Amino acid sequence: MQLKIADNWKNILQPFFNKPYFKELTSFVASEYKNHLCFPKEEEIFAAFNFCSFDALKVVIIGQDPYHDENQANGLCFSVKEGIKHPPSLKNIFKEIATDLGKEIPQSGNLEKWAKQGVLLLNATLTVRAHEPGSHQKKGWETFTNEVIELISTEKENVVFLLWGKFAESKTTLINLDKHTVFRAPHPSPLGAWRGWFGSKHFSKTNEVLKRLNISKIKW
Repeated sequence: MQLKIADNWKNILQPFFNKPYFKELTSFVASEYKNHLCFPKEEEIFAAFNFCSFDALKVVIIGQDPYHDENQANGLCFSVKEGIKHPPSLKNIFKEIATDLGKEIPQSGNLEKWAKQGVLLLNATLTVRAHEPGSHQKKGWETFTNEVIELISTEKENVVFLLWGKFAESKTTLINLDKHTVFRAPHPSPLGAWRGWFGSKHFSKTNEVLKRLNISKIKW
C-alpha cells in the first residue's frame, strides 16, 4: 500500500505510520489489493485527508466502512462517485439538508465539495474487499483512525464533530468536549433515520457554531 497522502497530513501522522501495527496493516492491505478486488481505488484510500487539509479542517463526520459495490466508494465517508445512484443513507442526508436548509437535493453524490471546505469525511476503516462489508475491520484501521481523531482533538480547537449512529457516537470518548462541539444523532440509514435523524438539523447547527466563532460556514 502506497501512502498517497498530502504532505501536511503526512508530516503530522508520520509517528503513526512508523508503529508496528501500521506496518502490519500496510502489509495486509497490500496483499488484499493484490489478490482481491477492493475498494476504494488504492490511490483514493486517503482521499479524506487529501481533499481536506489539516489546517483547513473545521468539521469531522465519521463513517464506518467504505461502500463495497463497484464504482461507489471514493475514499470519503457517505460519498459516491459522479453519476452513481445515491445509496440510502446518502439519500437521507440530502433529505435532511433539504429540510434543514431549504436546499434542493443535488444530482451528484460526490461530497468532495464538502471536503474541500474543511469537512473531514473519515471512515473508521478505510478499505474493504468487494461485496464483503466489514472484511477489513479489526486489521488496524480503527487504531489508526482513532489516533487521528485524538490528534485532531488535541492539536485543533473549535472543531465540530458530527457523530451519526451508535458506532460513531462511541468515538465521543476520544474528543475533548471542552475544546470542541459534538452533535449526535441516529444513523441516517433507513433503519435509524426515523428515530431522530430527520429533524436533527446538524447542518444548520454546525454553521451556527462556525458563525459564532467567526469561521466561514460550510456550503452544504
